[in-house]
Amino acid sequence: MKKADIGLIGLAVMGENLAMNMESKGFTVAVWNRSTDKVDRFLEGRAAGRRFIGCHSPEELIDSLKKPRRIFMMVKAGAAVDALIAQLLPLLDEGDILIDGGNSHYPDTIRRTAEVESRGCLFVGCGVSGGEEGALKGPSMMPGGSPAAWEHVRPIFQSICAKVEDGSPCCDWVGENGAGHFVKMVHNGIEYGDMQLICEAYQLMRDAFGMTSEEMSEVFAAWNKTELDSYLIEITADILRHRENGEITVEKILDRAGQKGTGKWTSITALDEGVPLTLISEAVFARCLSAQKDERVRAAALYGREIVPFEGDRAAALECLRKALYASKIVSYAQGYALLRAAAKTNGWNLNYGGIALMWRGGCIIRSVFLGKIKEAFDKDPALENLLLDEYFCETMNGLLPAWREVAALAVRSGIPMPAFSSALSWFDGYTCENLPANLLQAQRDYFGAHTYERLDAPRGEFFHTNWTGRGGDTASGSYNA
Repeated sequence: MKKADIGLIGLAVMGENLAMNMESKGFTVAVWNRSTDKVDRFLEGRAAGRRFIGCHSPEELIDSLKKPRRIFMMVKAGAAVDALIAQLLPLLDEGDILIDGGNSHYPDTIRRTAEVESRGCLFVGCGVSGGEEGALKGPSMMPGGSPAAWEHVRPIFQSICAKVEDGSPCCDWVGENGAGHFVKMVHNGIEYGDMQLICEAYQLMRDAFGMTSEEMSEVFAAWNKTELDSYLIEITADILRHRENGEITVEKILDRAGQKGTGKWTSITALDEGVPLTLISEAVFARCLSAQKDERVRAAALYGREIVPFEGDRAAALECLRKALYASKIVSYAQGYALLRAAAKTNGWNLNYGGIALMWRGGCIIRSVFLGKIKEAFDKDPALENLLLDEYFCETMNGLLPAWREVAALAVRSGIPMPAFSSALSWFDGYTCENLPANLLQAQRDYFGAHTYERLDAPRGEFFHTNWTGRGGDTASGSYNA
């Protein structure tokens, strides 16, 4: 009996499409699903006549694989992954490879890598982005885990992933243990930010500019021919023109957003690392606020707030909005990359930041032309501390800044909530401000808690305490820096 090149567990939408993708690239794929009737339906349907081996038990799957066995798990993140690993490990031989392709939290992947390696096997935590279409036609893939596994999974991963214009694969080794899932988590956080920025631009056009969905669709389609060329801008133009029974579909959708937790994980990790991830965090909070639909309806009735309609040059205002969206998008990526850098230092990962931008250039949800500029920035200076310190981004942001401020002011005057746009601008103003008011904050902390402070007229790292009231003593409290 011919052995399969790789096994795949979990025939939900993503798993099934990844299996079809692998087979289309010439690989024989063994498949198993806990509900075995799914295996039978798959083999009788889409998989009929193709290079698939249907399995009805883990033992059957493992017996059908070439060594070292490569098993791609596409199951729900969390306890299901741990249960599946516990079920498979006793059946594996030394050097066999387990691959988790779900949206697992990176600390779980760090733990699982250590556990699987302790049993003589190898583990890969692989972020996969691109949704149903990407899984079938070529996703962005972000693998990390046991370095020895890469040579065995690389031929398959780089065959099935998306490619950019020059044929470069949107998949490369990210780093040890949880690095792959960490990069995927940050990708999803940036995705939250991108989506929220687009939604805020949509609301300004709809509520202040009084534009129809068809008009907004044309604007987004035009923007997709500029620096904003991206998957999310493209699908927004499609969504805004879609009709059901003659009526615009999006106008029938309840304004209550869902989320699966990866954006929240990104924000929590940023707090732990002391990285001001303001835009992405605001995007997470915006979803939380949207979920309070009933409260918002009651509050709207109480306050009777009216939107002030825009009465100026709409074409000029739309161009300002496009520039403000681009500037805010740059901030989102600058903050995301700052988090990648901080976490790499904490976890001892040697991340290739330009390579990550390349992985995101195709196949994934945040794919955009703009990512090429990020790759160029890190290719030029791999030790770049922040994207805003790169020459291209510095020159670009200076050109976008006046329009960005106009849009922020317009939103406030109109009564349109734009938390992602405004938080991005506030972060930019803070990041580019030589003197922040934290000197007063440190004085306050020292006044009420003797937390000490540094002085401009003394070396950095030397701390002082003032007896502000004349009633305090000389004893100071300990402190920490975020």
